[in-house]
Amino acid sequence: MNAESGGFFTSTTLFKTSLLTVALSAIYVYEPSRKHFIPAPASPPQEKKSVTAKPKAEKTIQVKKKKTIYLTFDDGPNAGTKKVMDILQQEDIPATLFLIGEHVYGSKMQKDIYDSLLLSRHIELANHSFTHACHNSYEAFYNNADTVTKDFQRCADSLHFSNSIVRTPGRNIWRTENVNVTDIKKSKEAGDSIRSKGFIALGWDVEWHFTKTQHLVQSDSLMINEIDSAFAKNLTKNKNALVLLAHDRSFLSPEDSGALHNLIKKLKQKGDYAFETVSSYPGTN
Repeated sequence: MNAESGGFFTSTTLFKTSLLTVALSAIYVYEPSRKHFIPAPASPPQEKKSVTAKPKAEKTIQVKKKKTIYLTFDDGPNAGTKKVMDILQQEDIPATLFLIGEHVYGSKMQKDIYDSLLLSRHIELANHSFTHACHNSYEAFYNNADTVTKDFQRCADSLHFSNSIVRTPGRNIWRTENVNVTDIKKSKEAGDSIRSKGFIALGWDVEWHFTKTQHLVQSDSLMINEIDSAFAKNLTKNKNALVLLAHDRSFLSPEDSGALHNLIKKLKQKGDYAFETVSSYPGTN
């Protein structure tokens, strides 16, 4: 090989060596700076805010107030009274019987029925006068207020009722703490006299009528409609309280006593009605 080719080799080799040295120096300078790189600290984790659950509002349960029916039966004791007693016992509901003093002593049968009434836990007894308006002489009876009060007092003294509640024969007269009603104006003085002597006169809101042959006029279904309507239209003397007037002598036949039994069962099935005696009626205390 000539001298010229050898010189080329030397200068080329020298150039490469210098280039390599520069590169290594650059690497050496970069590495320390890379090794001392401190990353920015990470953000601390945020605490989770505790969420307090709002208490659920308690549901208010509204209990529907039942309407009260006061079953009352006038003119006993008589032949139909025993049927009424049996039905009340079977259905386990209370009622009030307004008794006529003369009827209790009218016969052995009536006296025996009266004794049974005294033992019944379903029946409350109240005063319907001793002579039933001097044997249905209504106009003459109510024209004399003193005669009226004496007749009720005689019945009270004879039968010793546990309350002072009376029902006027043939008249729908009310004299309670909050109701003062007289159906026939000529009887107003008699009604006032009754109250002045300490008696409480209780009339009725709905009546179950009967014929001259002692049979019912309205069916049990019709009576339920009348009761529902009286409550719905606020036709009772006290709201949610209805006094039903019936006469126990009209329930002697199987058909009529069956109607009474059906009436009570259907009213119970409705679930809207409760039954009480008249001594718990508003304004009779």
